[in-house]
Amino acid sequence: MGRRKSFCLNTFPNKKNTMWWIYALLSAFFASLTALFAKKGLKGVNPDLATAIRTVVIVFLSWAIVFFKGNFSAANTLTKQNWLFLLLSGVATGLSWIFYFRALQVGKLSEVATVDKLSLALTILLALIFLGEPLTWKTIIGGALVITGSLVVIL
Repeated sequence: MGRRKSFCLNTFPNKKNTMWWIYALLSAFFASLTALFAKKGLKGVNPDLATAIRTVVIVFLSWAIVFFKGNFSAANTLTKQNWLFLLLSGVATGLSWIFYFRALQVGKLSEVATVDKLSLALTILLALIFLGEPLTWKTIIGGALVITGSLVVIL
C-alpha cells in the first residue's frame, strides 16, 4: 500500500504562508457579524452616532490588544510615511463606515453587503496601479465575478 498524503496547512493554498487565508476567513466572518449587528443596532439611531459608538469600541479594543501584547514601544519605529499612510487609511476607513452605516439604515443588508464587496474589484485595480502587483487570471476572474454579482444585486 502506498502512503496517503495527509492534509497539511503548510501546503494549502499557498506554500509560502498559510496564515493569510485563515486571517482573511476570520475577517470575513467577523465582517458579516459586523454588518448583521449594525443593521439590527441602527433601528431609530442616527448612522453617524452609530459609527462613532462603534469606533470608540474599536479604539478601546485595539489599544487593549496593543498594550496586552506589549507592542506600544514599536510606535517609536514608525516613519513619517508609516504615519501618513496609516492616518490616510484611518480617514478612508471612517468614511467607508459612515457611508456603509447610511446604506445599511436605508437598504437591505444582503444588498448593501454585496455592493460593498465591489471594494474587492477596486482594490485589485488600485493594487495594480499604485503597488505594481501582478494581475493574474485568478484575480481577473475573481474580480469580474464580484462585479457581476454586485450588478445582479443592483439591477
